[in-house]
Amino acid sequence: MKSLFLSLTAVLAFAFAPVQAQDLAIGETAPMVDAPLINIDGSNLTMNGLKKDNGLLVIFSCNTCPFVVGNGNKTEGWEGRYNGLADMAEAKNIGMVLVNSNEAKRTGDDSLAEMKKHARDAGYTVPYVVDRGSKLANNFGARSTPHVYLFDADMTLVYCGSIDDNVNSSAEVSEHYLEEAIGRLAAGKKIKTAETKAVGCSIKRVVKQ
Repeated sequence: MKSLFLSLTAVLAFAFAPVQAQDLAIGETAPMVDAPLINIDGSNLTMNGLKKDNGLLVIFSCNTCPFVVGNGNKTEGWEGRYNGLADMAEAKNIGMVLVNSNEAKRTGDDSLAEMKKHARDAGYTVPYVVDRGSKLANNFGARSTPHVYLFDADMTLVYCGSIDDNVNSSAEVSEHYLEEAIGRLAAGKKIKTAETKAVGCSIKRVVKQ
């Protein structure tokens, strides 16, 4: 895990946000499964609608966090692994959605228009939706971008945390937490590591006065 932090000292101040609701625990059912989420194409989607026969993968993400998009030569970021995860999820009959909960930046870097542009530039192959008021993040207890939640066919949480153990380089990953969880979920096996620490930039919530 040490390699996860080596080149990110300068941005660690942004890594963890206070959780607005109690963390969703392994074995609990997803909240807000029928709540409408606005996709970048203007359609209204729901988690129940996005779920496939073996479940749903939810990743809280954004447009600018170095843990997502990278930071020059310092870190690769996790975003470049999204489409590979989408392909794996598709092959295992698991749905996938990216969620932007950065409500405090909704008129700037994380506006719907910027989300559309970012998704196009990054070549996203799965829905990228707006979480109005950070309500979904609050109900999940999501802290960071990225923060991963994997649900089974009953929308029961079976894995949450990080994608893997190396944000700096996909070639140097030693623990493929999410890929292993997806594979074991699809095979009907118990997930060995069901929870890891989510590392990333804080979700930018609107602080009520």
